Amino acid sequence: MSSSPAPVFYKTSAACDAMAARLGLDLVKKWLPNPEQLYVFFEQGRLGIGLAPTQRENPVAVDFVHALQHRHPGKELLIKALGGKRPTVVDATAGLGRDSFVMATNGCTVTMCERMPVVAALLEDGLMRANISIDTMDIAARMSLVKCGAADYLERLSAMDCPDVVYLDPMFPVSGKSALVKKEMRLFHSLVGLDEDSAALLDIALQRARHRVVVKRPPKAPYLAERKPQLSVSGKAVRFDIYPLKAFAK
Repeated sequence: MSSSPAPVFYKTSAACDAMAARLGLDLVKKWLPNPEQLYVFFEQGRLGIGLAPTQRENPVAVDFVHALQHRHPGKELLIKALGGKRPTVVDATAGLGRDSFVMATNGCTVTMCERMPVVAALLEDGLMRANISIDTMDIAARMSLVKCGAADYLERLSAMDCPDVVYLDPMFPVSGKSALVKKEMRLFHSLVGLDEDSAALLDIALQRARHRVVVKRPPKAPYLAERKPQLSVSGKAVRFDIYPLKAFAK
């Protein structure tokens, strides 16, 4: 877990007061001298998080409109791993919602679970803008956000409301060159830490998914909770471990 100071909200407009209060963040009107301080702020109409300007870090935001305009091939493995035709999915570790957006773009109905309030606020902001853009509104209509931990959400679902697929992409330690390249990963590590309860979440997912659980891992990473999947699909940068429970209807 990171020892970085708690994030603060940098005021850029009157609307920041209410947002900071809702997120329980201190509101500041100037940049603080601590180079490790994380800021939440509005910039160019988007909610984002970032470090002090002297660090030359671009803010991290959720922008599904931009994601659609700059989409690239290579996501076929994820869709293949889900199985079925346009399944319902609970993205139990939504993060910035990128995989959720890919799934929804391919016709899935996706519920994003995010327990970290600041990250949930980024998702909410991105989803709001996607819902009013003519390019993404149909995709966004298949996406919803639940601001709580996935374990609590899944346990509350009735049998009728359980998803076809539960998708897990737990935060994992990064080291070496990848840590230097992935600024977003560095920001997320300092903001939310690692998913220490991912093994327990896998257990719950296996109980609540109708058809399968899919776990995203680095190609050479050990299996989550040392639980070997029945099958995996792998690429150069990612591996999807698949735990089938019940075959999809043909």
